[in-house]
Amino acid sequence: MSDLFSLTGRTALITGASRGLGWSMAQAMAEAGAHVILNGRYEESLAQKVETIRDSGGSASFSVFDVADETQAVAAVGQISASADGLDILVNNAGIVHRSELKDFETADFTRVLTTNLTSCFYLSRAAHQAMVAKGRGRIINTASILSVVGRSTIPAYAAAKAGLMGLTRSLAAELGPHGITCNGIAPGYFATELNEALVKDQEFNAFVCDRTPLGRWGDVRELGGAAVFLASDAASYVNGHLLVVDGGMIETL
Repeated sequence: MSDLFSLTGRTALITGASRGLGWSMAQAMAEAGAHVILNGRYEESLAQKVETIRDSGGSASFSVFDVADETQAVAAVGQISASADGLDILVNNAGIVHRSELKDFETADFTRVLTTNLTSCFYLSRAAHQAMVAKGRGRIINTASILSVVGRSTIPAYAAAKAGLMGLTRSLAAELGPHGITCNGIAPGYFATELNEALVKDQEFNAFVCDRTPLGRWGDVRELGGAAVFLASDAASYVNGHLLVVDGGMIETL
């Protein structure tokens, strides 16, 4: 059974992997045997994370690019795909959030969030799938959100992007499935990441999360790694177009 979850011999690119959920998924995939390529915008932080994985006996490297820059991002994926090991797994995880009341929400901020959280997943997947088709197998995993299916005020761009991401996920699953490529989404609930640091410290919001989550707490970033390994592994070979919710049960109470 353990072989079903092994990623030995696979190469995985994880965007937004220098911290938070991306870093957790990268660590978990490295522990499962994959060579992980960590993406971010800053070389120094990526290099430190790569060393951490290597010090633990894993295999890792990094690729510096901004997912919001299509030319830069597509070129990087092309280089990885053309390498000797190619690309087996793409995790579209990089994301940003902008909070504002609707009356003050600028169109430029809306567009910026959609470009990073949704549009980049389209062109990165488009760039990556060709090498996967040639191999006859592949995994695309998109970091969605419980906001793919529910809404919250002051974050319309984030909610719209995450809802759109599941539409993209299902469309890719339908088109790429015949080539042996699955495409699935992970929908995290509220995790105590750097991105949510201000919310964790907000007593009112913290109480809301803990009260509305049946497990009574925020998620720990380490608790997302297993879901990513599952969807990337042979254990999930017949899972396609699915949204795997990892939220402590919160979505069932909203």
